[in-house]
Amino acid sequence: MNFHLLKIAVLIMTVTFFLSGCRGQTAAVAENKTESQTGYYQFTDALGQEIRVKNPQRVVALMGSFADTWQKAGGELCGVTEDAFDERGLVLPENVVSVGMYNSPNLETIIGLNPDLVILSSETKEHTALKEALKQAGITAAYFHVTYFEDYLSMLRICTDMTGREDLYKKNGLDIKQQIEAVIKKNRSESSPRVLFLITYSGGVVAKNSECMTGRMLRDLGCTNLADENKSLLKEFTMEAIIKEDPDYIFVVPMGNDEAQANKNLKESIEMNPAWNGLKAVQSQHYILLPKEKFLYKPNEKWGESYVYLSEILSGIR
Repeated sequence: MNFHLLKIAVLIMTVTFFLSGCRGQTAAVAENKTESQTGYYQFTDALGQEIRVKNPQRVVALMGSFADTWQKAGGELCGVTEDAFDERGLVLPENVVSVGMYNSPNLETIIGLNPDLVILSSETKEHTALKEALKQAGITAAYFHVTYFEDYLSMLRICTDMTGREDLYKKNGLDIKQQIEAVIKKNRSESSPRVLFLITYSGGVVAKNSECMTGRMLRDLGCTNLADENKSLLKEFTMEAIIKEDPDYIFVVPMGNDEAQANKNLKESIEMNPAWNGLKAVQSQHYILLPKEKFLYKPNEKWGESYVYLSEILSGIR
């Protein structure tokens, strides 16, 4: 009799444990379902923060390219940095407020706008410095890191998830991805030219490797970046090094607002050297100034056009 009672007790314990487990699973599912029902969206930003937002309507973007991405995702802005006006030339409502320069944003102005969300760069120290102050003010701050196209695509995915505009993710993201993939596939079958990529600024000239935006595009298109092979070019750029490497192409992008001064520095530092005209790239007319809007600023939904632009140069079309 005791044996039968023991079997019954074990059976009751087993059933109780099973039902308890089911209730736990049901609760977990219900919690996820409740999150969906309330319309909140959760994601992890570039600083590893768990961000939770619900259809943000008052958004401040502390970088022109981020402001553009938010708009391309169908979102509206209440505050932007000056580069959204000066460099991007974005079409913005008259009531959109300037919150300062992207590298010196005005915290008081940002907080005064009472935003639902602030979009910042994890690579800009002036942005990360605002993290705690915004948190104390009860403002959600999401950080992004965008250098390459896939970074932009990832950011656009998050933004369109927040706005609910899947159609814009396809139009301004996936369709551009297909365009880029087609251009890369075409160029990969051709030669692998040796290239030198330079940035000019008011203080001089620097060589860049494939870890920057345009350097990555050149690598994707099958080019060999001399600064990848000869890392000393990144530390000490000299005319003697250019002569030694004798690249097939030299690409140059002027940085900053004073493009005239940047080009003047370029001429004084390398073009006036007697050996300049003897370079293979110069003789072949493969010394090319690239437009800033495609190769310095993040091109966002026009990233495909940047790939096409370089592809046409490498193919001899442009």
